[in-house]
Amino acid sequence: MPRQRILVIKLSALGDVVLAMGPFAAIRAAHPDAHITVLTTRPYVDLMKASGYFDSIAIDRRPKLSQPREVLALRRFLRNGKFDRVYDLQTSDRSGFYYKLFWPGPKPEWSGIARGCSHPHANPHRDSMHSIDRMAEQLLDAGIKDVPAPYLEGPDIDLERFGIRSPFVLICPGGAPHRPAKRWPAERFGLLAKKLADYRLTPVLIGTDKEAEVLNKIDQMCPKARNLMGRTGFLEIASLAARSVLAIGNDTGPMHIAAAAAAPSIVLFSNESDPKLSAPRGIGKDAVSVIRESDLRQLTVNRVMDEVRRRLDLTD
Repeated sequence: MPRQRILVIKLSALGDVVLAMGPFAAIRAAHPDAHITVLTTRPYVDLMKASGYFDSIAIDRRPKLSQPREVLALRRFLRNGKFDRVYDLQTSDRSGFYYKLFWPGPKPEWSGIARGCSHPHANPHRDSMHSIDRMAEQLLDAGIKDVPAPYLEGPDIDLERFGIRSPFVLICPGGAPHRPAKRWPAERFGLLAKKLADYRLTPVLIGTDKEAEVLNKIDQMCPKARNLMGRTGFLEIASLAARSVLAIGNDTGPMHIAAAAAAPSIVLFSNESDPKLSAPRGIGKDAVSVIRESDLRQLTVNRVMDEVRRRLDLTD
């Protein structure tokens, strides 16, 4: 009997991809002998490989209708894959369009929200659910009952290579540049880093070159901080998070990685996003602490330090 062929669609973004790790695990557990392909975009290939849930990885070039050759190539991939079932965890207009690309031929079983699909997630309140809960309910409607919390395991890492002294706290002060209201001011992170250093905790800063101004500001304010700007990919972040005593940062993708790598985490939210819909999830009830202030410029360092002391059982 031929192996069942499964396609999982998860294209972006970083936080959503990390939150999907639990659903990925549930799909693999439900289809242990199937050949499972994931369709994703290039930035997330290494994460998909490291997860161990997939037999193959296909890269979606996200073609536009003005690129008919690319659209036809995607259609050939979908039709030639001879998939028995598709789990659309992206559930966007784009992935719904991919369902239409099977026309006029036979369509596979499809879990998602595409009109006419065999296993629709028809909850009218789905957009008011946390991403994890929404995907879990979607899979339940497709016959998959148990969805674990997201988990990521990075490779073994040599802290000396990064010049890190334990114990250390991972700090993620960046975020989407087009949404500055989601960022706690760099000066506050700098003061926080100094307070952490007073407790003999090494502040370890991560981020990309695009966040150089923020990272350098913190670095200047706290000479004991270790600035790893541009030196950590997604898997290195997971490895560092797993070795840290705590991770602190804005509502941004790397904090999802830290939580999924089982780091105790504190995530800072403004009114720009809703933690009830998108907060990082870790393993255990108290894995992630959320601190929310309508305007992050009003969030004090003392308030964040109070939560740090509680999480690490520190005393003055």
